Amino acid sequence: MIKLTNICLVRHGETEWNRIGKLQGRTDVPLNSTGIKQAEECSMFLSDYNWDVIITSPLKRAKKTAEIINIKLRLPFFEMEEFLERGYGDAEGMDMKERLNRFPDGIIPKNEDMHSLKQRVMEGIKNINEKFPNKKVILVAHGAVINSILATLSDGKIGSGKTKLINACISNIHFNNNDWSIMDYNQVTHLSQYNEKRGF
Repeated sequence: MIKLTNICLVRHGETEWNRIGKLQGRTDVPLNSTGIKQAEECSMFLSDYNWDVIITSPLKRAKKTAEIINIKLRLPFFEMEEFLERGYGDAEGMDMKERLNRFPDGIIPKNEDMHSLKQRVMEGIKNINEKFPNKKVILVAHGAVINSILATLSDGKIGSGKTKLINACISNIHFNNNDWSIMDYNQVTHLSQYNEKRGF
């Protein structure tokens, strides 16, 4: 039997550290008021479709985004450690200028390498596909996590190092004929702050 699994990847809403440009990583920063509104708008948008399950990273900013989305949807709710944000070690809490000053060679102590990130994240995707075949899944996670998925599935054409994911953006991937494909990515038309700028 062919498995037809769809995963809607949602980046968590904005935090204060996102707003001021600090690197978060595993630091457990909560959503700010903008992030809460973004999560509510994700919920309104996603409630127009049928879903089977919602999965989230355990970190506060992702979990709260998922909880807000799920107020309308009332789906089975799971946390998965595989989708924790990339660990940035000693650089967490620093903005770009601070990181360049402190680590001019780009070597950051306790930083999770990209290969390790890819391995655990794609293992998580495999586990979702095995546990929820033929299901429509919402996965709330983080910028580096989603970009790692996009980079892996696109052979590096998009994702890590190339795509700046917006808070509360939506990307969709689809499993069919034993292979994953990207349907769309970094979608923000459901967020009023971007529709207003475009005059919608």
